[in-house]
This record gives sequence, C-alpha cells and structure tokens, in this order.
Amino acid sequence: MATTNDLKNGMVLKLDNDQLWSVVEFQHVKPGKGPAFVRTKLKNVLSGKIVDKTFNAGVKVETATVDRRDMQFSYMDGDYFVFMDMQTYDQLHVARAAVGDAANFLVEGFTATVATHEGEVLYVELPAAVELTVAETEPGVQGDRSTGGTKPATLETGHQIQVPLFITTGEKIKVDTRTSDYLGRVNS
Repeated sequence: MATTNDLKNGMVLKLDNDQLWSVVEFQHVKPGKGPAFVRTKLKNVLSGKIVDKTFNAGVKVETATVDRRDMQFSYMDGDYFVFMDMQTYDQLHVARAAVGDAANFLVEGFTATVATHEGEVLYVELPAAVELTVAETEPGVQGDRSTGGTKPATLETGHQIQVPLFITTGEKIKVDTRTSDYLGRVNS
C-alpha cells in the first residue's frame, strides 16, 4: 500500500477489480480553495489503454509488484516465444499476445525486458531502436519527385516497413520499435 503522495512515473497500481495500471505521469495540485488532489495519466498494462484519473491527496492506493528482467530471445516454439533469463538460464515460454508488436522485431539472440506479475507475463519491451537486416526490397528507381521517395522492404523478421530508395537487400538498418520507422543505416 502507498498513498497518492508517493506516486512515481512507472509505478504500477492495482485499481478497478485488480486491473494493473502504470503511472505515465502525475501532478500534485493544490488549488487556492479546497483540498489538494493528484491528477494522473494511467496506462492499462495489458490493453495499453490510457486514462486520466484524479485522486484526493493522501488517499491509499494498492501497488503491484512487477518484476522486470532482461531476457534473451532464444527461439519460437509453436505460438510461444521462448526467452532465457541470463542470470539463472531458466527458460520462459511467452504467449504471442503478451509479446504484442515486439514480435515484429525479435530475432534470436536479441535482449528484451520481460515484465511479470505473480508469475504471469504482462508484456515484452524492446529497446527504442533495433538493428535488423533487410531481407528483401526492390531496387529503387529515381524519378520526378520533389521529395525523397520510399519503397517497401521486408526485414529479416518478416515485418514490412518503408525505407528510402537507396537501401538494398542485405543492408543492416536501424528501426524504431515503437513506430516501425526507418532511422538510418548501420555502419559495419
């Protein structure tokens, strides 16, 4: 248990029928008239839904213990992603639903943060940018255009993104894991 005065960004709360909500941002407000309160922006850990919620200052809220560990992606086992804990070498089978969009960027050997609560995997979080190889893309053709053009490219994971015309098959590129945007070439 904690009070609303103890809130911090990233803290996970148990609210509304034991649903887990992560604190995205908070603000203590002390108006000139009336009692103080805490305005928060909360993100549902499982669904990703973001809501605004206001608490009276000093109200007790239940906190949840979320264990975040860096684990290495080993391989696919049917519909499960198998991660290995680098300290204990234990293997953890994670369902595709818990991995979410991170599946588009996972290659064997990548390290990801796996968050669990009471033994249940909540989500898998990747770094903001990853380096991947372009598995297939058509040759770029320059034409009449006023701005730089893009073309589709399939990454080694099978995910398709838009890349500039000068990118060729086999090149290593940096990709934003949150937006699937091309960030640049990787110099070997």
